Amino acid sequence: MALMPKRVKYRKAQKGKCRGIACSGAKLSFGEYGLKALDNGLVRSNHIEACRVAMVRKLRGAGKLWINIFPHKPVTKKPAETRMGKGKGDLDHWVAVIKRGRVIFEISGVPEDFAKSLLRLVAFKLPVKTKFVTRSKKV
Repeated sequence: MALMPKRVKYRKAQKGKCRGIACSGAKLSFGEYGLKALDNGLVRSNHIEACRVAMVRKLRGAGKLWINIFPHKPVTKKPAETRMGKGKGDLDHWVAVIKRGRVIFEISGVPEDFAKSLLRLVAFKLPVKTKFVTRSKKV
C-alpha cells in the first residue's frame, strides 16, 4: 500500500524545482536520534514504506518511530514508445520533496549505537545522502 494523499485539488502537478535549504523540519522535534538529508531530492512513497517496514522489523516493538515526510506531489509519466505531444502523461507515483537539512526519520527509546545501526540500514534505502543526528544535551 503506497502512501498518498486522500484528496488533492489538482490531479497533476508541475515539475517545479528542488533546491534550497530546509527551514522547517530541520531540527529534531520528537525523538532523540534522527536521519537528516544532506542533499535535495525526491523520495518516492515506496522508498518511505520500505524504510518504515525495515525500521519496524528491526525495532520489534521497542522504542518509538516518527516519519516526518509525506509524499504530497504527484509525478506523471508517458508510456514507452509514445510520440511527443498529446498532453501530459498519466499519474505514475507520489513523491516527497526533500530539501537538504530536513530530518526525515526520528527514533527514541533505544540505545544510541542501535539507533545508529538502524538508521544506517534505512539510509541505504533512500535516494538522498543522509547523516545521523542526535539531540544536543543541555547542561
